[in-house]
Amino acid sequence: MSKTVVVGASSGLGRCIAIGLAQRGDQVALLARRRERIEGAAAEAGEGAIAIECDVTDQASCRSAITEAAEALGGIDNLVYTPAIGPLVSLVETDAETWRRVFDTNVMGAALATAAAVPHLTASGGRAVYLSSPAGTFGPPWPGLGAYGVSKAALERLIEAWQAEHPGIGFTCLIAGECAGGDGDAETGFNAGWDMELARLAYPLWLSNGCMSTNLMPVEDLVQVVHTILRADAATSMPVVIARAAPTGPAAFAP
Repeated sequence: MSKTVVVGASSGLGRCIAIGLAQRGDQVALLARRRERIEGAAAEAGEGAIAIECDVTDQASCRSAITEAAEALGGIDNLVYTPAIGPLVSLVETDAETWRRVFDTNVMGAALATAAAVPHLTASGGRAVYLSSPAGTFGPPWPGLGAYGVSKAALERLIEAWQAEHPGIGFTCLIAGECAGGDGDAETGFNAGWDMELARLAYPLWLSNGCMSTNLMPVEDLVQVVHTILRADAATSMPVVIARAAPTGPAAFAP
């Protein structure tokens, strides 16, 4: 039974991944800030799942939460980092506080959680998976999501740096395409707080620039991809995995 820590597991894709891994047999520690939501997610995940409060922007909180998870699980085989914020705002209107919030969660949080988990992952020869986005280096920039895209590009480089310093751990950047998550608290809140008028203007640009697909990836498919990555030996190189909804359209070469 794999011992897996999912950070950002109280809502959205993180919640779906944590519950999905527990349903597939993992012993899961669910980490997030919101106590009520994380306890609800752990209850849904089933017997053996544990809820631990963790603020990824706080180093002491990350260390304490990872230590508690390792003690409760009897070690850590896998780390899955899912938190991300993506404010919709033009770059010229993106102030210093917004840049800090985005990087604190999307990049610094990943670094702090990983630093706390590395001793345990080294001992187990484990794996670490981080959710990234086509808005990073994989595709063209998304107008209005500049700060988010830059942070994801930084995250991807961070993962490469961790792999270079700790080759005994398997680090994977999972570029996840458009996915709405599940129902209720499991629904993605990525667009919460967006200026809907700006979103209305940006959406056609995202489509015409080839940034996004009109198809959504089923969240169960995303969970299965994460599960498959975590089942590979750390010695198997999986630096980048891309999971997106399949395109629709006529066959290129019709029979």
